[in-house]
Formats: sequence, structure tokens, C-alpha cells
Amino acid sequence: MAIDPICSMQVNEKSGIRAEKDGVMYYFCSEHCRAKFLGEPAPTPHVPSSKAYYCPMCPGVESDAPDICPKCGMALEPTGLEAGGSDTGELRSMTRRFIVGLILTLPVFMLAMSHLWPGLDHHHFTNSALSHWIQFLLSTPVIWIAGWPLLLRGFRSFRTLNLNMFSLIAIGVLTAYFYSAAAMLAPGLFPESFHHHGRVGIYFESAAMITVLVLLGQVLELRARSRTGSAIRDLLSLTPSIAHRMVNGVEEDVRLEDVRVGEEIRVRPGERIPVDGLVLDGRSYVDESMITGEPIPVEKSSGTQLSAGTINGNGTLLFRAEKVGRDTLLAHIVQLVADAQRSRAPIQRVADRVAAWFVPAVMLVAACAFIVWMLFGPEPRFVYGLINAVAVLIIACPCALGLATPMSIMVGVGQGARNGILVKDAEALEVLASVNTLVVDKTGTLTEGRPRLTTCLPATGFTENQLLQFAASLEQHSEHPIASAIAKNAREHAIGLVPVEDFEAVPGSGVQGRIQGRVVRAGKRLFLEQHHVAGMDLFEALVGRMQDEGQTVVFVSAGGQMAGVLGISDPVKDSTPIAMETLRNMGLDIILATGDQERTANKVAHRLGIKRVYAGILPENKDQLVQQLRAENRIVAMAGDGINDAPALAAAQVGIAMSTGTDVAIHTAGVTLLKGDLRGIAKAIRLSRAVLRNIRQNLFFAFIYNSVGIPVAAGLLYPFFGILLSPMLAGVAMSFSSVSVVTNALRLRRITM
Repeated sequence: MAIDPICSMQVNEKSGIRAEKDGVMYYFCSEHCRAKFLGEPAPTPHVPSSKAYYCPMCPGVESDAPDICPKCGMALEPTGLEAGGSDTGELRSMTRRFIVGLILTLPVFMLAMSHLWPGLDHHHFTNSALSHWIQFLLSTPVIWIAGWPLLLRGFRSFRTLNLNMFSLIAIGVLTAYFYSAAAMLAPGLFPESFHHHGRVGIYFESAAMITVLVLLGQVLELRARSRTGSAIRDLLSLTPSIAHRMVNGVEEDVRLEDVRVGEEIRVRPGERIPVDGLVLDGRSYVDESMITGEPIPVEKSSGTQLSAGTINGNGTLLFRAEKVGRDTLLAHIVQLVADAQRSRAPIQRVADRVAAWFVPAVMLVAACAFIVWMLFGPEPRFVYGLINAVAVLIIACPCALGLATPMSIMVGVGQGARNGILVKDAEALEVLASVNTLVVDKTGTLTEGRPRLTTCLPATGFTENQLLQFAASLEQHSEHPIASAIAKNAREHAIGLVPVEDFEAVPGSGVQGRIQGRVVRAGKRLFLEQHHVAGMDLFEALVGRMQDEGQTVVFVSAGGQMAGVLGISDPVKDSTPIAMETLRNMGLDIILATGDQERTANKVAHRLGIKRVYAGILPENKDQLVQQLRAENRIVAMAGDGINDAPALAAAQVGIAMSTGTDVAIHTAGVTLLKGDLRGIAKAIRLSRAVLRNIRQNLFFAFIYNSVGIPVAAGLLYPFFGILLSPMLAGVAMSFSSVSVVTNALRLRRITM
């Protein structure tokens, strides 16, 4: 083990987070401490992408402008904060092309099907040169103008050797078109067996209808995909465009982007909070449901925090802007959701492996179908072979496979954000569905995390004020909730704090420093015992009673002598008992791991029905506990909120942090609960299971669709039932497959968590 030079936490040297400076190797608990040590900007996994567009199916494909993916041919999705915009340019373009193509294709289709018209002489009209020329003139702009984006994507796929759905469409459509054009313009090139009623058959209607049907599929798919980003659009719509800034007591309206940190902002009744800040004056109730998912308004008064996007109630609030622009909690949530929607789940590898050989395999099947029909099919064999080969190319849809996972992830992550569950990446969301063991911290996780000082017992020779002054002076340098409770109590009693020299924090044990020439320590009993503090036995009975009452006891010494003990009470959250019962009913084994004293931890565990308790453990022990549970082939989730929980959060398959906790814990975890309510874990698990179920449905549908559709298109049923699948019907089926996958993913928006 090594000591992090920034936060003094003990870290495992095998963690991999290290840096060399002046020939010495240092080890760190997180990338944030490492960056601070090296004087670099603190890293964050949620830095907005420098590119505005990306492909959800192909990792690493990004662009500064709207474009198509060079690998799969899909239109690129907007990323980051831009994802909240209504970018419908691709949808509008495809819609216009579809309408134009449909208008021109309907006459072609009706001419080709005119032999079904009652009373019309098929031999003299349908098969006439005039009919052929009309079909040729109308279908040509359909294919080369309306369908140009489809052909362009197909051409690019061959040029870059990234074969995809559009490769198959381009081959199928152009084969039918050029064959028909050659049959009409140079019928003499074809043998007599190709002639039917004096002319070679043409298939302009197939080429045109396939193009129109693919365009329709693109329109429906783009429209459905645009709805997957609705969560981000909903979040971005929460912030107002105008803020009421106070300057020398005068209110002025300014644009949101002009608000600066430190400025005073007034928010009127019913308005949305423009930026994050601290209330200076006023009292009101604020609806935070759009961020936390909780419908009950929260009381706000002087000293409380406000978040951008939340709705003010009936009161007027004056607050100081503390975070603006991309630094607000709402902007952080939006970026986190965008990043998670772009991430890839491990289950996606199944589709990736299949897609790698899918298009070449389809081309091979189409070639085999053509050869078999040429050798064994009825006359005209070439025509039958051509039609069935084209049908195979058109019906195959690798996009259904590629879209199966990303669409479910995008909708699922967005739905989680609406309910106060932030998922860092798709892998965390997938693994969460399999979790069977939950390790929870106590302070700030099971309890409110806002402890208060309830007992102050000084030793002989010390007063209550002196004991509290020593403890608060030390604890003011710590982020721990217990430290905050001690410092707050000192402020409330107007006890002045004194300077501390040589301050040192020992994570999981306590703090120490030099005050007025004496070494003062505050922390656990073991921490003081290790430094041979005298007089601790005098408090044995008092400490036992305090712990039986559920108080956390802080031992304080000065100059090697006991100065007294402080009792801290941190009530269990009202929602925690319900959450524990729900999680047990979901089949989770719950384990309490806390640095608190054993008697206090056992009392909380008994109340909540938790059977296994690990009390008084250090941060590295939590890490080791998680590793031990994983070695038992358990799927472990760790829920915590403090710096001391960060190693265990990182070690677990899924780390779950409370948004009320420290930044280190939040950055380490894969899931963040905005409400800090453990009921959110049950919601997150239900969401994860629903997303995984939805992905499996999509993959099953895509596999079955192609497994059944391709053989039918190749003519497998013809020898037995005389059934052939026309290229037009293949086009309908192909478009339906992608649309159905996206539509199925959108069902996740209706799940109940």
C-alpha cells in the first residue's frame, strides 16, 4: 500500500494510477488526485466531445458537420449538448425525396401491373414500347435523384471496403435498373428464351419501388430515432433564456449566457432557476422533480442550494450564481446522459461479430441463389435467378442488428435521467441487471448524511467549549459529514476556531494537527490508542451507552491526554427501510460496510434487517471486501458517497454514488443517484433489466428476421409451395425490420420504475 500525496488516502500500488516526479514514483486514489499533483487540469469523463456528430453503431466515428457514417452508412447523430437540438435536416431531406419518388413511382407501378386491369389488353399496352419508355423515364429520376443518397452510401461502402446495408441496396436496385434498361434499349442482346410475348421483360417498377420503400424506411427510422434523444431535449428545455440580474439593487434582464459566477439573481414565483447558486434571501418551495424524479417540492431558504432548471414555487428568492453554463448540475447531467447514450454495452459485441461477416455472406447467398436458379430453375432461368438474387440483397438488413443495442441504450439512459438515475456508460447499465450482492456504506447512504452533534462530554481539565474548539478546528479541514457536523455546531455556538499546524488526515481513522503547541487528535478509539493516549478507559461506560443509542463517537485528545468525546447522531433516511425491503425482494444480498463503530453499525443494521455487517473498516478493507465477494463469483454493486468509498466503488462491478456525496465518489461510480435515495437503486436495477430484455428482443428479432427472410427470398419455398418473394416485398420487409427495432426500443419510455 502507498499514501496518496494529495488526499493522504492509502491506495493499492497495483491500482495503476501513478506518476513519476523527480525520480520518485507516487500512487493515487483517482485520476483527479494525479492531475492535481502534476498541476494538470482535473480530468473528467464527461468533457464535451470536440466533434458535433457521431455514429451510435460504429465507435470512433465522429464529425464536425452532419454526414453519413463511412462504415455503416447511417446518418450521424448529434452529440453532447447539441443533442438537445431538433436536428431534422436529414429527416426533411429524406421526406422530400420519398414524396417525389412516390409520386413518380406510382404510375410506373400501375403500368407494370396494368395486366391486372379488367378490360385492358395486356399484350398491346403493358408490354408495349410506349409503356416501357414511360416506365424508364419515370423510374430514372426516382433512382438517380430521389434515391441518390442511398446509392452514394453504397458507392462509399465499396470504396472504403466497409460493406453495409446500402451496399446490398445499391447492388439490388442498380442490377434491376440496368438489366431493364438493356432489355428495353437492346433486346437483341438477349436470347429468345428471355422474350415474353415478343419483348424482354423489364423490372423498372421493382427498382423504383425498392428505392421508395427504402426511403420510407429511412423516414420512419429517422423519425423514431429522433425521439430517442427526447430525454436530452427535455432536460435542455428546463433552463430559461433570460435571468433577472441584480445590479446595485436594480433588477435587469440578461441573457442566460451573460450570467457570471458571483452575480446576484432574483427568481420570481413560478419561474425556472436559471443557474446553480446559493440562496441569499427569501423562502420558497422548489420543484426539483425534473432532475431528481421526486415530485415533492423542497423548501429553500437562506444558505440552501438551487439547481438550474428547477421550478420555483410561490416565493421570491435572491441567490448568488455559483455555477453557470456547462458547469451547472443540469449541464453535467445532460453531458453525462449524452456520453452514456454514445457508449457501447458488452452485449453489442454479439451483433458486431455477426455484422462483420453478414454483408459478404449475403452477397455470397445471392450469388449462389442466382447460380442455382440458372442451373435448375424454370425458364426464363436468368430472369428468375436475377429476381431472386435481387430479393436476397434487398431483404437482408444488417442495420437491424446494428441498431438493436444502441437504440435501447439511448432510450434507457434517457429514461433513467428522467427518474434521477445517471448512468455513466452502457456497460454499467448492462451489468447492473445481473447484480446479486449490494455493499452499502452507512453515513450518507443509509443515513441522511447530515449528522448533528448531540453529545459533548469533556474530560477533567477541559470545558465543553474548549473540547468543541479543538475538534472543530481540526475537522474544518475535512470533507466527512461527521466533521461538518462538529464544525457547524461550533459556528452555531459562536466558538471561534484556532489555527492548525501540521494538519494530517488519516482516511478511515481520524485527523490530527498541532494547536497552540499541543498535538490534538480526533477520530476513532483505535486511532487514539495507536498514539498511546491516556485516560480513555474513564469514558468506557459512557461511550457504550452513546453507541447503544446509535450515536457515532468521536474521541478527542490534546497533548497525549483525553480531552473528551463527542456523540454524533445521523438519522436513517425515511426511505431507507422501504428501499432495503424492496432490494431484498429483488433477490439482492445486502452487506453493510462502514468505518463506524461496531455497536452503532449493528444498531442501524438491526433496524434495517441487514444480516452481514463489517464495522470499523478502513477504505482499503472495503476494497478488499469487494474483491473477496467478487472472488466468490458474486456480481457486486457498491453504494457509497465519501472519499473513503472511492476504492470500493471502483473495485465493484458497478459503483453507485449519491449525488449528495463527494466528487471523487461520483466520478468513480458507474451510476449516480441524484436524489441520494436508495430506492433509486431498485429503480436502476429495474431499468437495467428492462433495457437488457429489450436488447435481447431486438437481437432475437433481427436474427430471426434474417434467418427466415433470406432463405425465402432465395426461393427456398418455391420447390415445395411455388412461393417466390418479389424484390418489392423484400424492400417492405427490410424497411420494417429497422423500424420495428427502433420502435421496440422506444417502448422503454413507458416502463414503470
